[in-house]
Amino acid sequence: MRPGEERPVEGGLCDGRSEVEQLNLLKLRAAERIDEAAERLGALSRSIWSEPELAYEEHRAHDVLTRFFEQEPPAASWAVQPHYQLPTAFRAEWEPPGARGPAAASRALRLGFLCEYDALPDIGHACGHNLIAEVGAAAALGLRGALEGLSGPSPPVKIIVLGTPAEEDGGGKIDLIEAGAFKDFDVVFMAHPSQEDAAYLPDVAEHDVTVKYYGKASHAAAYPWEGVNALDAAVLAYNNLSVLRHQMKPTWRVHGVIKNGGVKPNIIPSYSELLYYFRAPSMKELQVLTKKAEDCFRAAALATGCTVEIKGGAHDYYNVLPNKSLWKAYMENGEKLGIEFISEDAMLSGSSGSTDFGNVTFVVPGIHPYFYIGSNALNHTEQYTEAAGSQDAQFYTLRVAKALAMTALDIIFKPELLERIREEFKLKLQEEQFLNAVE
Repeated sequence: MRPGEERPVEGGLCDGRSEVEQLNLLKLRAAERIDEAAERLGALSRSIWSEPELAYEEHRAHDVLTRFFEQEPPAASWAVQPHYQLPTAFRAEWEPPGARGPAAASRALRLGFLCEYDALPDIGHACGHNLIAEVGAAAALGLRGALEGLSGPSPPVKIIVLGTPAEEDGGGKIDLIEAGAFKDFDVVFMAHPSQEDAAYLPDVAEHDVTVKYYGKASHAAAYPWEGVNALDAAVLAYNNLSVLRHQMKPTWRVHGVIKNGGVKPNIIPSYSELLYYFRAPSMKELQVLTKKAEDCFRAAALATGCTVEIKGGAHDYYNVLPNKSLWKAYMENGEKLGIEFISEDAMLSGSSGSTDFGNVTFVVPGIHPYFYIGSNALNHTEQYTEAAGSQDAQFYTLRVAKALAMTALDIIFKPELLERIREEFKLKLQEEQFLNAVE
């Protein structure tokens, strides 16, 4: 190859155009395919939004999504596994027929698009998970459409759409990780609705805990000295944590509620219960915060004479590992589509919540950008529920799906990009002391 001559993309792009031109044509086709399916994608989102279901109970959303892929033309082109590992999870796969290329001797590149679809109690899809499901489906359709348009043989690629229930409560992705659902994935993609466009936000590690105090009931007026007040223990614990806040790092968060504080004022409460969430930027810091908080709970038991039971949730949510190589590629594609991203400084210093996608990023490189949906309403509010179901949100949702599909094409046809993504993934695991997660 002469100096300055561009190398054709391997795996079927050999019509005389330069690598850049060919790749741009594929990206254009991916976007066109998403536009062609816009009506069906919008109907999919509205169907999920109109009947919100809570974590692990998303039976209708599961059925709507699996039917969507089962009926995606041409018929039966997606291999769909309903109830995959969990009753409300699913897996849909597609790979080009007769794919071949230099990697064919090993295995196909596995690219995953994740869908969420659980809602919140009382206020429905106030976090826009119906749009997350739509993004995952749309990006997968766009990538498939681009690969189908190749004039020659396709590179060995497998597109996998994974339906992941129970993000709001329980951690369905963690269940799927433990079941081996993410084994052999190379890169995973999803996008989350927000008030701004950010290729990355520092979603933090989270641990939830239920604290139960056991005392002794007694008549509160006649002989209170015979009682052991479990409500006093709960109140002391609440106040202990409030005092702890003075010594907490600015990036730590502790928030909770008293779920049970007694039954009648004239009965010394023999039982109380609290539910708390702890959040920190990393799993290492989260362990430190959790130890301090649990000391506060035990101190309250000691002071009141109660016994205490501290029980952690089924799953901890890990912090989302950043992958700059991946989100820079996404930003380049998004900017071509007109997305105006917040600055890198704003991204890295921004506040955010927690997600079980963080656990996924400790297993496989992944991207979890946030995107504007045409509303300044805040997540987890009734106003955001309305915005997530509006027609205005559709333009922004499909635009980010196009950017994800285009980024996936970069990964397929730019081996050096995939290598950088993998190296950065390993480096971040080393920094978190989690390298054993991929060994």
